[in-house]
Amino acid sequence: MSNIKALNWRYATKKFDESKILSEDKIEVLKKAFNLTATSYGLQPLKMLIISNKELQSKLRDFSYNQQQVNTASHVLVICIEDKVDEEFITNYFKRVKHVRETPEEIIKPFHEFLVNDFKTKAEEEIHAWATNQAYLALGTLLTVCASEEIDACPMEGFEPEKYDEFLSLPDKNLRSVLVLPVGYRAEDDEFSKFKKVRRPLDEVIIEID
Repeated sequence: MSNIKALNWRYATKKFDESKILSEDKIEVLKKAFNLTATSYGLQPLKMLIISNKELQSKLRDFSYNQQQVNTASHVLVICIEDKVDEEFITNYFKRVKHVRETPEEIIKPFHEFLVNDFKTKAEEEIHAWATNQAYLALGTLLTVCASEEIDACPMEGFEPEKYDEFLSLPDKNLRSVLVLPVGYRAEDDEFSKFKKVRRPLDEVIIEID
């Protein structure tokens, strides 16, 4: 499937077929796509929970304004931000750079020191807002990959993060939930899946500058 055809096929699924479960291969693709997504500075201040326990999914529906996608999906992906992005977190990133790329310390050191000092000047709320922006980048990557793999998905901001955090013990993992993405396969009787996409004309949303 071409990229444009896949994106035309994609839609925010309203009803999943509970009998259809994503294969391990498909889940592995989503794991790798999440890990390969672009993030600012390459710091990856994100983690993703993959939930396939139906009992947990039913409980999470209670914290998702009763949206049925949460408990009928094959899996529920919860995109989380790191609660603390500090000097240790940044240093660990540069250790990975040095290990993977075998980059000399003298080349790494100036940028390493810059990021450490820059983040020290930021308020906690500012860092959380920055990390949340990275979560949206990851969501965009996942939605595109889902479309290309013909995996249905429904991106959700409509949930109660504090209750997700408490129920899933996220503070113990130094995490905060920011986005939810149920994935699976659309139900045959989901009438919304047959609707044509409604988008503004290209000449209204694209500005070309020669």
